[in-house]
Amino acid sequence: MEISEQDFKLLIEQVRELTSRIHRLEALLRVASTEADIPQSRPEAIQAPAVPSRQERQTTAPSSLSPPIFPPASSSSRPPLWSSSRMENSDLESRIGSHWLNRIGIAAVLIGVSYFLKYAFDNGWIGPTGRIAIGLIAGIAVVLWSERFRIRGYKVFSYSLKAVGIGALYLSLWAAFQVYHLMPSGVVFVCMLVVTGATCAMAITQDAEVLAVFAITGGFSTPVLLSTGINREIALFSYVLLLDLGILTLVVFRPWRRLLWLGFAGTLLLYIGWNAEFYNRSHFELTLTFATLFFGVFAAAPLFMLRQEQGEGSIPLLFALANGVTYFFQAYAMINEISTTAMAWFSLALALIYLQLNRMRRKTADGAAERNLKMMHLALAIGLITVAIPIRLEAHWITIGWLVEGAVLLRVSDRIKSDLLGVFALASIVLGVGRLLIFDIASTRLIFNMRMAVYAIAVAVLAFTAHIASKRKTEDGRTIAALAVITMNALALIALTREITDYYFKQMYAGGPASGNWRAQQWSQVRSVEITRDFSYSALWMAYGAMLMIVGFWRSSAFVRWQALVLIAATTAKVFIYDTSQLDHVYRILSFIALGVLLLAVSFAYQRDWLKLPTRKTPEAGD
Repeated sequence: MEISEQDFKLLIEQVRELTSRIHRLEALLRVASTEADIPQSRPEAIQAPAVPSRQERQTTAPSSLSPPIFPPASSSSRPPLWSSSRMENSDLESRIGSHWLNRIGIAAVLIGVSYFLKYAFDNGWIGPTGRIAIGLIAGIAVVLWSERFRIRGYKVFSYSLKAVGIGALYLSLWAAFQVYHLMPSGVVFVCMLVVTGATCAMAITQDAEVLAVFAITGGFSTPVLLSTGINREIALFSYVLLLDLGILTLVVFRPWRRLLWLGFAGTLLLYIGWNAEFYNRSHFELTLTFATLFFGVFAAAPLFMLRQEQGEGSIPLLFALANGVTYFFQAYAMINEISTTAMAWFSLALALIYLQLNRMRRKTADGAAERNLKMMHLALAIGLITVAIPIRLEAHWITIGWLVEGAVLLRVSDRIKSDLLGVFALASIVLGVGRLLIFDIASTRLIFNMRMAVYAIAVAVLAFTAHIASKRKTEDGRTIAALAVITMNALALIALTREITDYYFKQMYAGGPASGNWRAQQWSQVRSVEITRDFSYSALWMAYGAMLMIVGFWRSSAFVRWQALVLIAATTAKVFIYDTSQLDHVYRILSFIALGVLLLAVSFAYQRDWLKLPTRKTPEAGD
């Protein structure tokens, strides 16, 4: 295809004109500084090349007919470093001018108008009907007027005006009912519903979450604005339930998770307000039914949250936790005053619901979020089971329940290889052991008593824990197994020590002289019993240390032998420090002889090398 000389000159002129326009746009938008302008980029610097002849154009490659007009961009064409700070200052200035001044201006206008209206009302210029009409007309006008700004691109200003207009409508309707009594409550309620529905429709059509927030806020404010102090539980909670279902439906089609938090907070506040004012036991069935329905709506919400890709992954977890804890305390406040047994069964039933939620499969692209939500449901189920134990049981049975729960969870975690479930199991066992040491102290019988049975169960559970943990073959597993064995031996020793304490305590303070028991007034006899008790402590600890040493020899376990050595060392310190100064001659002699025999036996066992312990190689001369 040949290009005539006239066409080629026309092409050069067009390039010049385009280059001139680009230069003016760059200068207008401040894209590049004037110091970085390239001389060739100016229109006067573009020189028309010599027009080649027809023969030259035919023999020349097409690429050579269009030499580059603009040189490649270099680092000198980049904006200077201080331009970023200028841009940040410009953004702050723009935000202050477009957002803050806008809101302050709207507030100033509202305050001025309110002062004018108050002045007019006080002077009787406008009657009640006129006041309501002005409020309604002004609210509708402001909402319609705001649409002009939205169409022109001023969305923030438009939404601010809508907030003013919607607020004026709600307040006008409230005044028509509560202040001037011009309209019945049913009519005002329908009008407020229309305002809420229209605002929600605008939020959907304009894809504006802020308008949905206005609609929900107005929806939850409606019962408060129309309250007459009369109990209308069915109407109130039915309306709130429909509002919550509408919010849930809205969230299904729009990724507006904050609306669920707003709905949850509004529902909870209305429930608390009504409960504090009107609830009594006669409302039990109906109130619990509504609380359960609210729980069901918000329990399904995290499942829909997972389908939304926006937002933080922790939001569904926090929402599920808040919903479960709130519902439990709502039910506890109503059921526990009627029957603790029923409350315990309710807690277990709620735990089963969460276990069922844990088994549900969700179709979500975020597998990690789904697993975290399942673990949250599992944690809530285990927590409810743990709480049901002290609700229903008493005294030692609470400790037994926690210990048994820990053992069951530990077994299940070992079967399904769940570390999280193992953590819950250990937490339950720690609760049981802690309660055993702090609360389960008193006992009325010796040896064959409930306290000794609980200690035996705790020792068995800890032994099972050590067995399960040792199978893991990991560092954490070995650590947990070691701690379980140490705690098991400590509990066994504490249980026996407490039995000795109770035995001699009864001898010192129970009964009278005729029964042969000692009383506190008989100080010399009481002191003799105390000496016997302290010697029994030493004898018990030495015997338990010897038993641990025998087990350590038998099982070839250095870990058990170290426990025996620590206990024997503690007993040795007691004998030399305490028994020497406090015990009578006979008990002092027995303590030292028994301790000496024990120490010699242990030393002989180590010297005979029954355990085939590894020894260091003796260094040869010259090494």
